[in-house]
Amino acid sequence: MTLHAAYDPDNVFAKILRGQIPSVKVWEDDDVLVFMDVFPQSEGHVLIISKTSTARTLLEIEPEALQKVVAATQRTAHAIQKALKPDGFSVFQYNGEAGGQTVFHLHFHIVPRWAGRQMKGHGHAPMADTEALRALADRIAAELD
Repeated sequence: MTLHAAYDPDNVFAKILRGQIPSVKVWEDDDVLVFMDVFPQSEGHVLIISKTSTARTLLEIEPEALQKVVAATQRTAHAIQKALKPDGFSVFQYNGEAGGQTVFHLHFHIVPRWAGRQMKGHGHAPMADTEALRALADRIAAELD
């Protein structure tokens, strides 16, 4: 998909927001949903999406919605740091197929990183066990400020 296409209301994240596909939620409010990536690149890999915007890319999102998503990303990163104690973390946001985007609903990734542990490639990690994701989500949620 290019950077300039119509929003697909049947993308996987839109279906998650409508409750048509299950997700392992970390937390949510009226504006954002934070949930575990089912194909984690590292232990504790989470995704942050807007519940109010149908932007596909960073170029399309409304400034107010972007501000809320970025604030949610920071809040969640703090909780991940407290809960999982990684040595670092990466924040990714892909735009367009050529840019690595695989789901065309704007989203941010937080991928905890540990020295000496290899990170799996984006879109190449095996599917995680739901119960293991739920345990991680609970640990992260417990550390939210």
